[in-house]
Amino acid sequence: MNMSIQENHNDHIDSETGKLGMWIFLFTELFLFGGLFLVYAVFRAKYSEDFHSAARELNAFIGTMNTVFLLVSSMTVAMAITAIQKNQKKLAMFLVSVTLLLAALFMMNKFFEWSHKFEFKLYPGSEVLKNLPRGELLFFGLYFMMTGLHALHVLIGMILLSINFIKIKAGKVNQAHYLLLENSGLYWHLVDLIWIFLFPLLYLIT
Repeated sequence: MNMSIQENHNDHIDSETGKLGMWIFLFTELFLFGGLFLVYAVFRAKYSEDFHSAARELNAFIGTMNTVFLLVSSMTVAMAITAIQKNQKKLAMFLVSVTLLLAALFMMNKFFEWSHKFEFKLYPGSEVLKNLPRGELLFFGLYFMMTGLHALHVLIGMILLSINFIKIKAGKVNQAHYLLLENSGLYWHLVDLIWIFLFPLLYLIT
């Protein structure tokens, strides 16, 4: 009896420590993107017209679709956590799969969007970009840096969610032990939150 109570107490401590570690990591990520947002704001104020002109090259419809994909995926990953807490293993696996599908759609849209920019030679280091006004050059430099860094976070999130799917199927992530899924969900919400700021900054300033 005492052994069982001690084990539950230790599990609770490990869980709280794991959550705290994830929150600290998330705050460091917010500082990273916050710095980029600050740089963007400074240059946008200085080169307002150039930023407006460059933003017209972005596809607001694709940006909107990607926003919808990530918002819905945040909902499905939260539902997956609830499902595993209720010991609904198959439902949790299904919801993680839906989240992964939405993430894949986001990345597919991003691939086509970037491909379009490369087709018109609007990429860092290209001669076309070098001949643009300084403000437009800065805009596209920040666009590729911020969306590229965000896409990397999406890929990391997809890897984490894939691991969770495998562990849920194997029974290693379950009603009693779901910290990995919970922390992965927190990470995914961060990915969503960052995009909520990126979308209007890059696509809606025209």
